[in-house]
Amino acid sequence: MNGASGRTVVIINPAAGRGTLRDGSAQASVELARGRGKAHGRTLDVCVTERPGHARDLAADAVRAGAALVVAWGGDGTVNEVASALVHQDVTLGIVPAGSGNGLGRDLGLPLEPSTALDVLMTGADRRIDAAMLDERVFVNVAGIGLDARVALRFAEIGRTRRGVWRYVQATVAEVFQFTPQPLTLDIEGWPRRTEPMIVAFANSRQYGNNALVAPEARLDDGKLDVVWVGNRSVWAILKGAPALFSGNILLQPDVRARKMSDLSVEADGPILCHVDGEPHQAGRRVVIRTLPRAMRVRVPALRGFQSA
Repeated sequence: MNGASGRTVVIINPAAGRGTLRDGSAQASVELARGRGKAHGRTLDVCVTERPGHARDLAADAVRAGAALVVAWGGDGTVNEVASALVHQDVTLGIVPAGSGNGLGRDLGLPLEPSTALDVLMTGADRRIDAAMLDERVFVNVAGIGLDARVALRFAEIGRTRRGVWRYVQATVAEVFQFTPQPLTLDIEGWPRRTEPMIVAFANSRQYGNNALVAPEARLDDGKLDVVWVGNRSVWAILKGAPALFSGNILLQPDVRARKMSDLSVEADGPILCHVDGEPHQAGRRVVIRTLPRAMRVRVPALRGFQSA
């Protein structure tokens, strides 16, 4: 399917990225979407979110109305909301990356310029990819426990009025200097492993965002999650090891382990703070993670070399 026909719904989150659309209005983005659709002979239904969770509701409405393509215009949180409504549905996910990190969009090779990304939605091909579940929460990029979950919580708190990369850096630095690991038991293919990690990442794609490659060997369509756990480190060791995250060499670090898995569980003596595609999620004392192989379609550039779904 190449998207040449069928209803297209574009869901714009005006608070994504730096939140600048929220200062005036999202009207410029609405007009851009409609204009690029018209240039390709398409009439796009465009809507703007008004609250957290609204993108998921709008996407579910679009599915029920028979949409063929539902577009998430925003960051990984917006993509997560829309994707949650599209799993196991005969509907394609489109993405206009407009967030602070844009992890899934970058891993799919999507343009970061909105007008060009919209053109890809009109001319691209569909690729079948995996999704995953953390308890009852769908994720399509990366979920995790540990420092990254603490950063996600702080980012959500300080980023209510302004978001963006520097807000994320601010949240990370604040958490690095006060992080204490939670003792966890990872059930890895029936082998319980007791650990106090800095991070446990459950990666469907390779990166958090901004080309921070937490799981450089992850593939979106292999039916597996790359589970990466990083041992507890001093602040100096964290800073010293940061370049390996961006160079794709994190797995060469001596205190990093990784394994491809279809499902696993994590237990702790108390509630476990997680993040799901960068959004904080407070879980109970046991968390179950499982893959959903080839659970959805996503629109990618036609020349990227993927076989159409």
